[in-house]
Amino acid sequence: MQLIEKLTVLADAAKYDASCASSSAPNRSSKGKSGIGSTNGMGICHSFTPDGRCVALLKILLTNFCLYDCQYCVNRRSSDVPRARFTPEEVVTLTLDFYKRNCISGLFLSSGIIRSADYTMEQLVRVAKLLREEHEFRGYIHLKTIPDADPLLIAEAGRYADRLSVNIELPTESSLIRLAPEKQVRTIKQAMHSIHQGESEARAEKRAPRFAPAGQSTQMIIGADATDDSTILHTAASLYGNYRLRRVYYSAFSPIPQSPNTVPFEAPPLLREHRLYQADFLLRGYGFDVNELLSGPGNLALDIDPKLAWALNNREHFPVDLNRAEPAMIARVPGIGVLSAKRLVALRRQKRIRFEDLTRLRCALEKAKPFIVTQDYRPLQASRESLLLRQQLSETPAQMALW
Repeated sequence: MQLIEKLTVLADAAKYDASCASSSAPNRSSKGKSGIGSTNGMGICHSFTPDGRCVALLKILLTNFCLYDCQYCVNRRSSDVPRARFTPEEVVTLTLDFYKRNCISGLFLSSGIIRSADYTMEQLVRVAKLLREEHEFRGYIHLKTIPDADPLLIAEAGRYADRLSVNIELPTESSLIRLAPEKQVRTIKQAMHSIHQGESEARAEKRAPRFAPAGQSTQMIIGADATDDSTILHTAASLYGNYRLRRVYYSAFSPIPQSPNTVPFEAPPLLREHRLYQADFLLRGYGFDVNELLSGPGNLALDIDPKLAWALNNREHFPVDLNRAEPAMIARVPGIGVLSAKRLVALRRQKRIRFEDLTRLRCALEKAKPFIVTQDYRPLQASRESLLLRQQLSETPAQMALW
C-alpha cells in the first residue's frame, strides 16, 4: 500500500478521538538552534507559531488493526473496514514533511493494539524518540498511552511527549465490561496514576528530566450506553481530583457501519455533548460542584446552558449587586464570565458600576439582566417566576441543533 493510501485510511480512523488539544504545551523554539519546530502552548484548532502561521496537528493512527473488539469502536476486531499500518519511520517522515510545508505544528499519534500492549507502546515511543533525538523536532507531540503497557514504557513516553492521554472510554465500569470486555478500568486508572506520578516527581525535583509538561487528558464516549449526565460529570470530577487531568473530552457516539445490537443505532444529540463541555468548564473554571449543576440523577437541560439552569434553580442568590458582591459570585451570574468578573471588580475600585459598563465589557446582557443590580439598574424580572424566565431566556432551536 502506498504511503498516501495509508494516510487516507489512518487519518480517517483517527477522527473519532477528540482528546487532542495542544494547550499547556511549553514554549519551545528552534530559532537560532539546530533542529526543527516550535510550540507556544496554544490550542490546535487555530494555533499560531511565532512567525504568524496558523497551524494544526497531524492526527493519525499508527495502525487501525486491533486485537480488541470494543463494540463502540469503528476499528474493532470484527469491523469490516480498510486496514493499514505505518512504520515508525513513515510517521516521522510524514510529520517532518507536513511541518516543512507549513501544514502542522505537531503530531497527535494513537494506535490500535497489535501483538501486545507493550509492543504497541514501544512503537509509539519510537516515533517520538526518532523525532526528538534524531531530527531534533521541537514541535508538539501528543501520544496516546496504552493502558496495559509497562510503566517503564509510559515513563519513557513522558520524556519525549508534551502530553499523554489514556482514554477512560466509558463513564462506568459496568458499561466497559459490557461493551469492551478486553479492557479494564483498573489498568486504565493504573496508567493514569503512572503519568500523574511522573508529573509529580518532575515538579518536585528541579533537575529531574521533564515529563509530559502539558499534562494528561482523557476521553469519554457519550451516548454509547444509557449513562446519564450526572454520572458522567461525577466520573469526570473524580478523574480531575485523583489524577490532576488537564481535560476530560466528551465525544458523542457515532453509529458505525454494521454496528452490533449492543450499541445504539442513532447518535445522541450533539447539543448534549456541548452542554457537557459547558458543565465541565464550570467545574474547572468557576468552582461549581457537580451536585450544584445536577442535584440528582438525570441529564443537563438542552434548551438552556448549565449556568443559567443553576441560576434559575437558585433564585435566592439573585439579583447580585455588582458593586458589592464577591468576584466568585459575580462570575456565577449568567452572561458574565470569569474574566469579565475580574474586570468589574477592578473597575469598581475606581467608580460605581453602571449598566453601560457591562455593555463595554461585552457581557451577554439578555442573560445577565434578570440577575444583576448596578448603580442605575434594577431588574423588573427579579420577581418573575423561574419557569416564565426560562421560557424567555431559552435558546431558539436552530437547524440540526439536536441532530
